[in-house]
Amino acid sequence: MFNDIGALELLTLGVLAVLVFGPDKLPKLIQDVTRTIRKIREFSDSAKDDIRSELGPQFKDFEFEDLNPKTFVRKQLMDGNDDLGLKEIRESFDLRKELSDVTDAVNGRTPAQDSANSAANGSAGASAAATSPSLTKTGDTTPDLLKKTPQQTQPERPPFDADAT
Repeated sequence: MFNDIGALELLTLGVLAVLVFGPDKLPKLIQDVTRTIRKIREFSDSAKDDIRSELGPQFKDFEFEDLNPKTFVRKQLMDGNDDLGLKEIRESFDLRKELSDVTDAVNGRTPAQDSANSAANGSAGASAAATSPSLTKTGDTTPDLLKKTPQQTQPERPPFDADAT
């Protein structure tokens, strides 16, 4: 519940507490709050013990955390295993490869061109200019995505008739 409170938030709460309650009343207030929290925990533990004793011996391994639907389903489906094959799925999915495939598709390159480029890059006699992509337009017929397409003329719309709607 309070796992997401950082040091800056705690410092701010401390400064506000000193300003609101004053340095004289603050120690007494802290003692009262801790005493109240302790009583609430004791009440909760005694209620849990009472429920366990009323359920009987067949529910001796009953945990109140199992009443949470997420943990109940996880416990029933996985039987102790923490992953439902998710580890294999995570390992089989290579994000870098997927991103490079998408980048190649956007740039109009095919995997065959990439393997040829990597082979040329690996050879000792290949020059950087020969393997780098050319910025000049060649005979490639791929559409230029940055260029605006001419707007087609739309047919004239019929006049608006308020009575027809």
